[in-house]
Amino acid sequence: MRCVIARFPFDLTKSGVLESMKGVKPEQASGESVIIGRRTYPVKQVGQVITRQDRRDFSASEVLRAMTRLGFTCRELPQAPAPTRVLNPLQQASAMLGAPVAA
Repeated sequence: MRCVIARFPFDLTKSGVLESMKGVKPEQASGESVIIGRRTYPVKQVGQVITRQDRRDFSASEVLRAMTRLGFTCRELPQAPAPTRVLNPLQQASAMLGAPVAA
């Protein structure tokens, strides 16, 4: 499959990615990750190995898109929950009585 990562075209195959990542020890994945074989790799590490480019030259989304198209399982960053609004005691009492809460 032909894909563009960091403005450079690459012909990637699933077997080629598996072969490239063979023997590579996965780093600690704290953000987006790709499951290759039985291991979970950070997206930037996979991108660096398969493209032989510096991690600053490409975005994680470019690699995620390519790995997804090749059929690998990808995990994105979990969305942070929306902050809940804290009501002061007067607003909480008003809300319990059914009165609209002032912003």
